[in-house]
Amino acid sequence: MSNPLNLSERRAGLTPEQRAKLAARMRGAAAPATAETAIAPRSPSAPAPLSFAQQRQWFLWRLDPTSRANHLSGGLKLSGRLDVAALHRALEALARRHASLRTTFREREDGSAEQVVLASPGVELPLMDLAGQAMDDAALRSACTEPFDLEQGPLWRTRLFKQGDDEHWLLVAMHHIISDAWSTQVILDDLGRLYREEVDGSPADMFTLPIDYRDYAEWQRREVESVEVRRQLEYWRGRLGGVQPVLVVPTDRPRMAKQCAAAAQHDLALPPALTDMLRKQAQASGGTLFMSLLAAFKGLLFRLTGESDLRIGVPIANRLRAETAGLVGFFVNTQVLRGVVDARMSLDRLLEIVRQASFDAQAHQDLPFERLVEALQPERSVNQSPLFQVMFNHLRRDHRSLADWPNLRVRPWDLREWEAQFDLSLETVEAADGTVTATLIYAAELFEPTTIERLGDHYLAMLQALAEHPEQALGEVELAGEAE
Repeated sequence: MSNPLNLSERRAGLTPEQRAKLAARMRGAAAPATAETAIAPRSPSAPAPLSFAQQRQWFLWRLDPTSRANHLSGGLKLSGRLDVAALHRALEALARRHASLRTTFREREDGSAEQVVLASPGVELPLMDLAGQAMDDAALRSACTEPFDLEQGPLWRTRLFKQGDDEHWLLVAMHHIISDAWSTQVILDDLGRLYREEVDGSPADMFTLPIDYRDYAEWQRREVESVEVRRQLEYWRGRLGGVQPVLVVPTDRPRMAKQCAAAAQHDLALPPALTDMLRKQAQASGGTLFMSLLAAFKGLLFRLTGESDLRIGVPIANRLRAETAGLVGFFVNTQVLRGVVDARMSLDRLLEIVRQASFDAQAHQDLPFERLVEALQPERSVNQSPLFQVMFNHLRRDHRSLADWPNLRVRPWDLREWEAQFDLSLETVEAADGTVTATLIYAAELFEPTTIERLGDHYLAMLQALAEHPEQALGEVELAGEAE
């Protein structure tokens, strides 16, 4: 087991260029491209390889074409005078702008796959008139869970539900192989501008995309052989070691033979005062709110499992290059954040460990997760993911562009997960106004809802202790409430 250096010592060992790069990454800024590093448009006639993340999605789909675990779904509630034809044209324009929304996949003779981008957007917008009735759950479930055919496409579908002349619900479902959470924000922003253009006739204020996702995938295939990425691989080998322990979360019922299961979720709203305390505390020590939220989750997992060597999967946007910022596509990468903790450790020391691991991971984030799994070769199981078994995802959402839709009041419409990829995941969402919500997503076959509700209360208790008593030992935090 490696002994991490002090954060300041690690930073001191970086070159000036690496320190600047780390600072930009922690701010979420895109790295400026140079002639040597820019992602160049590929030859139109060249085959389009899959990115490493897409390659894993293709493999999983070939194993189980009916799985819904990698479906993304959400939508908008549209109140006011909706021009349905204009919305349909805006969706078609969106697909013309983003090649990922016109992409299918084809297997080559050697068994590998390539991307195929269709010329026509081919967007359908079926309208279901509910005649004032409640949302049709069967139609909603069908639209979200009907399997996607990665070879035939399309890999996204839209549905429009009408509850009245001034009340509509737009549903969008996509396969993860063409999209991610950042893409959702891109789609929201672009669709509003395109709809306004269709309604008002005024040109949408949109920049020309310098590349498409195929260009990125080809660039990534070349970049992964670079000296820098090979250096990062050696970092992760040293960080994670040769033995990959499995984190076993206690469940109410026996674990199943397959990894994916029907999902359920439990939602939490963090009190604004608590969120403000955590944010100020993190900033005072050179960290972020994300790090505090993750530290509390790690502390909770330690108390829940008794395991001291904790490894949690954390998705990152992987949009550090300016060329990728405005694209729809599957860019997200997953990092394994490791931390060794014990019951005597203070909460502020736990936060420091998470902060160090986060900074180090951000400075070594170019290595695709799929290449890391290939290099470490952990023991594989059909009902467990490799390298980590619990995920933490922190999202920032900005819905201010929804105010730009003409003649409409637009609100986001969040839909629940249909399949759980992990026994347990925590997703936190930080809104533009600073409020934070948290959602525990879990395999419904494994846990009773009351168990997860109690776990949510324990997470809030851990956050409160971190904010108010950071000197307290992890093992001494009182998690049980008065009812328990």
